[in-house]
Amino acid sequence: MSWSVAKGMVLALGVSVSTIGTASAQTPAASPCAGFIPLRDTAQQRAHEIMAAEKRHAPPKDLCTAVSHFYVAEGAALKFLEANQAWCGIPEQAIAGAKANHEKTLQFRDRVCNPAAQMRLPTLSDAIGTPTLDTEKNTKTGSGGTFDTLTGNPLAK
Repeated sequence: MSWSVAKGMVLALGVSVSTIGTASAQTPAASPCAGFIPLRDTAQQRAHEIMAAEKRHAPPKDLCTAVSHFYVAEGAALKFLEANQAWCGIPEQAIAGAKANHEKTLQFRDRVCNPAAQMRLPTLSDAIGTPTLDTEKNTKTGSGGTFDTLTGNPLAK
């Protein structure tokens, strides 16, 4: 898991969401566009929770919870943008960018919340396909074998 990538993604969402929020904030307060501001603020708060969890080196379960909450908040903001695109004059590029960020958040959430991905990183032996321990099955036995002694291969006993 690369936090710098996730942090950049979270900051990019915050910038795109805040840009849309300022565009909708210019409309009169009585319009439905003002309903985006609380959604934007919630998404930004959840993004800050992710950054705080990473800063304090939170356990994977806590980080997963923070990313999941951010994903839900981001989805609510995206849903609002799609529903009010014509009314609030939101450009198609802003919605496309928000959708792309939401997809990246989903992929990041899946990586963070997947317990198998958190187990261990692959080693060089994994990459080149060599066994990690010598056993009787992966050592050569007989005349001139890898571990042959006067009494034979000790691993084969």
